[in-house]
Amino acid sequence: MNVVQELLDRIEAGSVANLVTYLNGLGDDDKRAVARYLPAHLGERWRSGFEAERRVRELAPLYRLVGAVCLGGAEQVASWLNRRELRWVEPEADAARVMSVLSDRPETWRRDLAVRLVQRLGPTTGSTWRRIQALGNWDLAAALVIETGAEPPENDAFVSGWVLRKAERQRMNRNQVLADDRLLDHMLPRLFQAQGVADGLTWDQEWGEDRTILGQLVAMAGTGRVPRQVLLDGCASRFLTGVDAAEAAPFVALWRQLEPEVTEVPVADFVRMLPSGSSPVMQLALEELQRAESALDGELFAEAVQALAYRPEKKYMAAAVKWIAAASPSRGALAVAALAPVFDVDTPSLRERAVRVAVKLAPHTAEPDREAIREAAVGLPADLRERVATAFGAVEEIQPEAVAAATLTATPLPTLAPPMASVEELAAELAAPLWPEVPAQFERILAALVRLTHQDRDAVVAGLQSWWQTNWRHPFDAHTYAHGISGSDEDIRFLLARCALAVVSPADSRVLTATLNESNRWPSSEPAPQRFVQRRFREVMSLFERGESIPVLLATPTSPTGHVDASTLVARMEELGDTEPLESDFLQALLRLPRHIDPGLVVRAEKLPSQAGQRLAACLRDGGLPEPIVTWELLAFDRPEYYQESLQEAHASLTPPEGVSGQLAELWTLNPKPDYPPFSRHMVWWPPTMPSHREAVAAHILACLPWVMDSTDGQVQVVAALAHTGGPAGIATASTIVIGMGHQLPAQRALAADAITTLAAYADLPAADLGRAVGHMVRGDQVKLNRVTGVFDEVTSAGAHTEVWSALAEAIPLLLPGPGEKARAGLGELLKVAVRAAELAGARGEIPRLGDLAERKGSSQLLHQARRLYGVIAG
Repeated sequence: MNVVQELLDRIEAGSVANLVTYLNGLGDDDKRAVARYLPAHLGERWRSGFEAERRVRELAPLYRLVGAVCLGGAEQVASWLNRRELRWVEPEADAARVMSVLSDRPETWRRDLAVRLVQRLGPTTGSTWRRIQALGNWDLAAALVIETGAEPPENDAFVSGWVLRKAERQRMNRNQVLADDRLLDHMLPRLFQAQGVADGLTWDQEWGEDRTILGQLVAMAGTGRVPRQVLLDGCASRFLTGVDAAEAAPFVALWRQLEPEVTEVPVADFVRMLPSGSSPVMQLALEELQRAESALDGELFAEAVQALAYRPEKKYMAAAVKWIAAASPSRGALAVAALAPVFDVDTPSLRERAVRVAVKLAPHTAEPDREAIREAAVGLPADLRERVATAFGAVEEIQPEAVAAATLTATPLPTLAPPMASVEELAAELAAPLWPEVPAQFERILAALVRLTHQDRDAVVAGLQSWWQTNWRHPFDAHTYAHGISGSDEDIRFLLARCALAVVSPADSRVLTATLNESNRWPSSEPAPQRFVQRRFREVMSLFERGESIPVLLATPTSPTGHVDASTLVARMEELGDTEPLESDFLQALLRLPRHIDPGLVVRAEKLPSQAGQRLAACLRDGGLPEPIVTWELLAFDRPEYYQESLQEAHASLTPPEGVSGQLAELWTLNPKPDYPPFSRHMVWWPPTMPSHREAVAAHILACLPWVMDSTDGQVQVVAALAHTGGPAGIATASTIVIGMGHQLPAQRALAADAITTLAAYADLPAADLGRAVGHMVRGDQVKLNRVTGVFDEVTSAGAHTEVWSALAEAIPLLLPGPGEKARAGLGELLKVAVRAAELAGARGEIPRLGDLAERKGSSQLLHQARRLYGVIAG
């Protein structure tokens, strides 16, 4: 047996000790022979299918040892150890094993390897624990750096890896892990420069500061093990780099825990942080500068308040005004020009206070600053402008320019790809990633699979051999798929793959189906629309498992909305002849008929010989399927504690119309449930499933969507898709949009905004219902007002001002405070959007109780905007 085969057999045996003994006995020629063969062998084995990949992962520790011993150069070994196939190892144990077999290498070679491994470390993402799990070769690189004394190259990933590994050991061992660390002195200055160290520094903070890496640094500063000034200087330098809030937060905490004396505060540096610092840095800088104000000369004081005043956050503008007001007249006058940007804010109370402070300091203000105040005052309301003019001299009055309304446009849907023309194209599409789920892509693949299999099943079987070998276990093991893979009987990606399996290997497919049917599984938790989608894929699968085929699927969409052209549907039925179609596919095709149907098609449909053909003809005569009955209501449920609590929830119930039974009745039956609400990650399928029954789809979405609004789940795309469908749009559709408007992520709320503008462009937006839904759902704490306001502002700018005004005319009366009630936070901002929409729409009329609010005394944003809105709509 040659040395390569002997070595491969020892790898396959799985014994590290036996392998190391064998490796130690290899000569240089044997090592070179292995080095020539090994990389290609690993790549070929990895590409041999699922089972081969799994086995390579199991044997990765042994493969790594073989490469470390047999490959010649440090660059070759570094590349080998970084191969993606060989990352499945326990890093600390692996580092010890590899270090043991590298001990015979020259120190200069190991130092070179250390540098190359450090250079190849990459940033990790995700939660702290996931980042620790993804450290890769960090432990080996660190061990080589420590052993050889190599100077590692600058790499943030090396520093962040050190922090993460120390944090993990601190959690596991419950003791101080830094004081005797051999990399501490090297890492300390780099800690304040590297990205990605923040979460590791404060990991386990909830159990006490002494349990964190940060807490250890503070303790060591107290003992002198770590120079205190190094930590303070490091924090200041970190703040000056302009890092985001998450990266800055632990260094802010470190600064506070060090409790620097006033004389230790670098005031000039802290002033330099103010223009661009993140929120935690800003708050710290402001506190420290005010604490050390005696060290601020007049010029630095003016620079500090100027920087605060030009920040976009109103709280810092307010801090600047307050700081100037508290200063002596001579000192405050040096910073009067910092009040100028505050004159432009839309918070009346803040703007009025800035004017009051400016007027007070006018006698002490130099002429250049007086001119700056006069220039800034031109945009003030008349009463404030007159007060500034009295103190600073005449102020020019500028008439605001009329704002032109944007042109409203709908976001177009992507066009459908043409049908597949070959088995080769089908194989390529099946092999491509099918995530995220795009229903049109799945429909195209399924249609091609059905059509091409009917034309030449043998050709399809031959063309999908590579896909089959790569993606399915050999020998086939149904129990693994039935019990070991989540979603094997529900996930549409897997159902599509099973349809293809039923063509290539119907016997395996039948065994898998039988195993799934026999297994003691929970009933499907998916809502009715998704069960309907699944059923259609399963019936195609069953067709292929029986060795049968049909020439065409009826329900393959002809439009990006999911609709099937009625003429095309009749033609497909004609192609079937007297063959009865698959039932779920037939019902899906009926659901996808457009709202308006050419009456002339009834004559063609009546000639169809099948029973389904006569059902189609009857449906066409009736103008399509009837609408289910939609009922909207507000309900209060006592949900489990991990669901977001709302005073009330908006719900829509569905009742099938008279005479509808079977699958359609199941699809069109929905009743709100207490306790655990329905949930699905596949709602994107539902609009193209019922593209002519928008309110029915919206009712199902409304039952599921609220429970993902504070997650990173991107399901608001279903709301945008719903806007492109047909059928009546009412309170269910409006409520679904409002849920999307309340998502925590701006990108998701933008999809709800897209739904509003699309519906408005199609003249389908139920604006009054949208306003009613906003009012009730905000009052019921189901959505947050500030998020909804932002979306209304966005769509007003996009040209939907008339629709926004119509919606807000309904929402505002529901949200205005009643007698003795406290005004809802953010209501002033909503009224501000209403003012702009009303102005652009030329609205006139009355809002109940708005006049009473406008007459109240005060300078709050709410009262100011109430007066403005009352004046606009009163004409």
